[in-house]
Amino acid sequence: MKLVVNGKPVEVAVPEDTPLLWVLREELDLPGTKFGCGRALCGACTVHVDGAPKRSCVTPVGDVADKQVVTIEGLAPDPATLHPVQQAWIEENAPQCGYCQAGQIMTAVALLRAKPEPTDADIDAAMSANLCRCGTYPRIRRAVHSAARAIKAGGGDRG
Repeated sequence: MKLVVNGKPVEVAVPEDTPLLWVLREELDLPGTKFGCGRALCGACTVHVDGAPKRSCVTPVGDVADKQVVTIEGLAPDPATLHPVQQAWIEENAPQCGYCQAGQIMTAVALLRAKPEPTDADIDAAMSANLCRCGTYPRIRRAVHSAARAIKAGGGDRG
């Protein structure tokens, strides 16, 4: 099966009903996308498929054949550069344990593409789909606002 992951064509030999999460982690060695609940409830496994956030733990790999899949590893143009959302996460000290943060960041990037200047209510609504056991929601909200300002100031959405 042919996929496009982080801008690169790849081929995997797995059953079409294999969850995308396991293909990313086990077949393609992209461990940034995390397994949380396995039921699309927590958001730790969020990736982008053709630009839209998708829960990879319940998405059969066959559903994304020939589509653009972007993981946390593919947000920035190269390993030495951070996406503005990733940079804001660091500056605002958003993560605590960090486990859910890849999914949080992927959700925030999608939010900022849809709403470049989100309100607190927009952020809360979008990010409520992702669970953070450490409860860093106020820092996450600040990071989203910070990233929005950076993108508006010319930081660009490189993902």
